[in-house]
Amino acid sequence: MTEGRSCPLAYRYSAEDLCQEPSTVSEDVLYIIGGLYGNPWALDEIEQMALEEERQGHRVKLVFNGDFNWFNASDSLFRTINSRVLDHTVSLGNVDYELANPNAGAGCGCAYPDFVDEGVVERSNRIMARLQGIAGEHPDIQRRLSLLPRYHCLIFGGLKVLVVHGDPESLAGWGLAHEAFVGGNDGKLSEWFLATGADVIASTHTCLPVLWSGLVGEHSRMVVNNGSAGMGNLQSDPRGLITRIGLSSPVIEPVAGIQRQGLNVSLLPVAFSLEAWLTDFDRLWPAGSPAAVSYRERILNGTSLGPKDVIFPSLI
Repeated sequence: MTEGRSCPLAYRYSAEDLCQEPSTVSEDVLYIIGGLYGNPWALDEIEQMALEEERQGHRVKLVFNGDFNWFNASDSLFRTINSRVLDHTVSLGNVDYELANPNAGAGCGCAYPDFVDEGVVERSNRIMARLQGIAGEHPDIQRRLSLLPRYHCLIFGGLKVLVVHGDPESLAGWGLAHEAFVGGNDGKLSEWFLATGADVIASTHTCLPVLWSGLVGEHSRMVVNNGSAGMGNLQSDPRGLITRIGLSSPVIEPVAGIQRQGLNVSLLPVAFSLEAWLTDFDRLWPAGSPAAVSYRERILNGTSLGPKDVIFPSLI
């Protein structure tokens, strides 16, 4: 394997197997939280958002679909983040997998495609190496992480919601990345929806948001990728994003949303305290460190995307 570019065989699975044993959700709202990246201030805000939903009479289920670790490179913050997250419904991201099950040659396990600069790959591998050293001091958390599944299939509002980290073929797959939708991936989408029987596929991993809807056969389907809950996703906007799937409209203004088959699927902003998080981040990852070089500008200013750039019409 090329570190950071390719992944262990254990990351792979078959789309046909992902929704064989779905579990039924009794709550009214799903918060699907990918890419928290060890940001405790974002987690605080997400919990407050859920409380506000509950004040409005909505029962909320928090579902973490991986990479809740990344910047939390201290013993105290590593334990705090994992202890809080693991109280909820959780599946693995590649970061969490490599903390629980380090693979020689996997690096960060990100499966970065060719269009990602080699410097980004190398820095991610260095971030992972540092975090693995910290995780090794917390064997109880490593054990808990090692028992987590790689995906969840949920029955919500009578429909199947498939929650993955990467895509329906790999834990670190890029098939549901923003770049894949820009390039047109209609054949793969159709194949995955028909194989899984899912009505909604929710992903993260690739760090840029997507909201897609279209027909596969005679049925309306949706894809949602929240990008990152723990850092900015849009231009001049440092807020994180989470996926909200509900039987009702959200209580705060979404960045983007669609309604199909009785479900309201939205990307909700996570307006955490940027000042507080930067204080923590800069202490853990000072100027010149791999995380500072790769991520600090994005934490401050978001990406080049506007809200309209994350919405995709039917490709099928």
